[in-house]
Amino acid sequence: MDNKTKKVPQNTITRDVKNIAAVTGNIYESVVILSKRANQIALAEKKELNKKLEDFKNERETMDETFENREQIEISKYYERQPKPALVAISEFENGDIVYRTADEDL
Repeated sequence: MDNKTKKVPQNTITRDVKNIAAVTGNIYESVVILSKRANQIALAEKKELNKKLEDFKNERETMDETFENREQIEISKYYERQPKPALVAISEFENGDIVYRTADEDL
């Protein structure tokens, strides 16, 4: 998933609950789909961030020896500026980019 190419708002906006519920016919199903997708996005971002920050990990690092690395700070700031996973999930849901199925559907 590439958030850079999508238009996702950086802050929360008011949404009509009826529009979110219209996709599945049930607001609760829509919320579950959104929360599961937001968790997937958050996990992917966390893995990506940890992978990038692993390069800066020092084996002998203790509380007294910690120091700030400019590159590490820039990487962290970049991820802080990214849209929140819930906002990305809602945007994908509204655009029809999320594929989901219910348990009672036949495979």
